[in-house]
Amino acid sequence: MERRTQADRDAITIEIGYAVVSACFAAALAFGAVYGPALAFSLPPSVRRPLAVAGVILAAVVFLLRVTHVLWGFARRPENDGR
Repeated sequence: MERRTQADRDAITIEIGYAVVSACFAAALAFGAVYGPALAFSLPPSVRRPLAVAGVILAAVVFLLRVTHVLWGFARRPENDGR
């Protein structure tokens, strides 16, 4: 097995950074979509808490799916086959 070049290592680092940043953005949008109405319409605390929990769960799922999708897509490119 060949050693990776500096360019390969840099490409992996940039791809991981992109995956994390874009996943944070997508997770924030998902959380805002669920919890936003509670802020906009001054809903009572009995409604706000379940919306916050649902928003956090959805944000975590979106984050993990986005990171996985980006990194698997990067790994499947022909120029990243390790040869």
